Amino acid sequence: MIRLHFSAADLRRITIAPRPDALFETALSVRLLLTAPPVRNGRRAGMLQWQRAMSGTPVSRAGMLAELVRRDDYLPDFLLQPSASCFSDAVESVHATPAPRLHQDLARLTEPAEAVRGRGGRSPSADRQLRELAQGSPRGRDALVRDLRDYHASSLTEFWPRIAAAATADRSLRAEMLLRGGVDALLTTLAPTWRWQPPTLHLPSRSSFDVPLCGRGLLLVPSFFATRPFVGYHPDEPTVLVYPMHDGDTAEVSLDALAPLLGRTRAAVLAALRTPATTTALAERTGISLAGASQHAAVLRNAGLICTERTGTAVLHALLPLGRALLDGNP
Repeated sequence: MIRLHFSAADLRRITIAPRPDALFETALSVRLLLTAPPVRNGRRAGMLQWQRAMSGTPVSRAGMLAELVRRDDYLPDFLLQPSASCFSDAVESVHATPAPRLHQDLARLTEPAEAVRGRGGRSPSADRQLRELAQGSPRGRDALVRDLRDYHASSLTEFWPRIAAAATADRSLRAEMLLRGGVDALLTTLAPTWRWQPPTLHLPSRSSFDVPLCGRGLLLVPSFFATRPFVGYHPDEPTVLVYPMHDGDTAEVSLDALAPLLGRTRAAVLAALRTPATTTALAERTGISLAGASQHAAVLRNAGLICTERTGTAVLHALLPLGRALLDGNP
């Protein structure tokens, strides 16, 4: 479990990035090709669309980038460039990364080649390239930049408008949560399995460590390809938290299939809670009265399909795993 500890100053300094981190998305997309088979249930429809388009595509075309993302528990920090305005600017920043930082970030990836190959890891040529990059050599930097540009152009450029549109929708959702329920609602609804217990945000992870934000705040970066949280830390800068963005195109069963079981209005209320909502927002989304939204939410809550929590002055409803599985058609 990763625990982010907020002070009062940190809560006043939460910001949302205006766009996804193009470079980090590129790295995460390679990891997805390496580690995640296309499974329909529970995966965002946009991600499935991209995976199908990439079906049969050799990951080897990612070159050195594939070697940087092979470890499931680690990504080099220099791949996180949230302040870059576009992919080209991010790549230039990577090329200019100081050699000591390259060495530090790649130390976990440049362990003895024999040990890595014994686990089915990188080849001798990949090992040489990683060591050149870790040393900050011009040849290593140029090779990484070339591979980044080639892979991004062939795999993400055409799909990027879809990612940008999803990010815009996600920012609108986060703004609604902030306006209706304040910071508590924003942090409570970032992801279904994350827990906000003021003043600490708990993130599921194989590792266990604490991150005090130290008054520098938090930068939230939405990600199309992330399936779990990523935390980036640099002295004197806000901590960066990459979170899986909400995608309204999630694959789901139709309301016609759920209506005989729940009733059409109640099925619509359940579907509307794919995005957590206050009672007022729920009524607006489904076109029913405030009293009706409250009544249907109570029935769904008693059935174990949703939960209801008070965040500040607002009451917030969200799906529980059983409700999400029902909507996803997941047995």
